[in-house]
Amino acid sequence: MDVLALYDRASRVPLGRGAFSLAFALKAPYFLTIAPTLVELRPHRAVVRVRNWWGVHNHIGTVHAIAVANGLEMAMGALAEATIPEHLRWLPKGMELEYLAKSSSTLLATAETDPADWSGPGEVAVRVVATRDDGTAVVRGVIRLHVTERPAADPTG
Repeated sequence: MDVLALYDRASRVPLGRGAFSLAFALKAPYFLTIAPTLVELRPHRAVVRVRNWWGVHNHIGTVHAIAVANGLEMAMGALAEATIPEHLRWLPKGMELEYLAKSSSTLLATAETDPADWSGPGEVAVRVVATRDDGTAVVRGVIRLHVTERPAADPTG
């Protein structure tokens, strides 16, 4: 499935990004807990909006750290699907996050890589950051991916 082509097509119609975001989140239903919207997708970059609403709040009324991490993981997954060469596959390996400030507004969860990161099998370090409406970074980190060759198709079916 060409995730980038589907996103581009959906983005051209009213409510298309919302519909695409819902369909993407249904692949990993836990993403639905943050009511995400994929607002930008291209090779090496994805941005997910994590809305500030009571369903993602912690005990002090800000966006819970795990909800922020969930948005960052969705951005990473969208980036990986839009970027990875067809002969490779990926699997999350680990996540390292620093909590820098209170998440007191709707957030943009951004994931980025460089073209050289996807040159072949190995580890890809996806840079992630979540920012508030005022541009303040609230979480920054790296999500590491294990990238391997796709197995050859079995010619016997």
